[in-house]
Order: sequence, then structure tokens, then C-alpha cells
Amino acid sequence: MKNDDPQFVSVLAMSDSGPAPEAAIVRDLIKRGVFVAPVLIGAPAFIWGANGAWSAAYGLAIVLGNFAVAAWMVSYTAKISYALMMGATLFGYILRLAVIAAAVYLVRNEAWVELVPLCLTIVIAHVGLLFWELRYVSLSLAFPGLKPKQTSHQDQVSKSINN
Repeated sequence: MKNDDPQFVSVLAMSDSGPAPEAAIVRDLIKRGVFVAPVLIGAPAFIWGANGAWSAAYGLAIVLGNFAVAAWMVSYTAKISYALMMGATLFGYILRLAVIAAAVYLVRNEAWVELVPLCLTIVIAHVGLLFWELRYVSLSLAFPGLKPKQTSHQDQVSKSINN
């Protein structure tokens, strides 16, 4: 196969110009994060006081920002090339872990920081939100991204009657 052959397609040159399901998933994930924020912030506030609440809020902001940056990196680089997307996913993960570590390191000695609720919030929010979101992500090519909303049986019956 020659490189100037129109049928030759390099794997490195493949890209995606379709809609980005990552954006819809991360918007849904952030909505769930905001939904559970009172619990994630309230429990440390009850145990550690105002400093626990501020630490948990800071940790939750780190987590939601991390998810948003990850989705942006994947959707942006997929439009350029799949190879770049894979590299951005791998090295972006390492970079985002370093940013999270730096975000904790920079505030660790501040008066408002309680490290235990901060770190617990970061770990629990990451894992908890990802597992919660798994229930709503479609793993089919027919509906990439979020699963379509299911209609009730009554709605389906009324649609079939009207047709």
C-alpha cells in the first residue's frame, strides 16, 4: 500500500467529527455531584466544624473540575486524532493526578484545611460519582453517552393507540 493511495487510511490520522458523549456524561455527573454536595459537605461539617465543611467543599470542587477537564480533553483531542486522544487520556490522567496532589499540597497548611475530610471527600466523591454514573451510561453504539430516558408503560400504550 502506498501512502498516496486514497484507500490508505492511517490509524494515526483517524478522528471523530460526531457529537461528544463525554460532555453529556460529565454534565450529568456534575449534576449528581451538586445533588450530593450537601451530604459530602454536611457530614464533615458535623464532625470537624466549619473547617471540615470548607475542606470538603474544596475537595468536591477539585473532583468536579477534574471530571470536567477529563471530558474536555477527550472530546477535544478526539476531533484531532484518536492517537492524540489516547495519549491525552493516558498522560492527562497522570497530569490531572499531579494537579490534584498540587492542589492539596498548596493548601495543606492553611488554617481552614482539615486534611482528613479533604482527602476523604476527594476519594469518596471520585469513586462514588463514577459508580453512580455507571447506572446511567449507555454502553451501546445505538445510544452513545447517556441511556435514553425510558417512558412509562402508560405512555407507550397511548402512543400505540394514537398510531
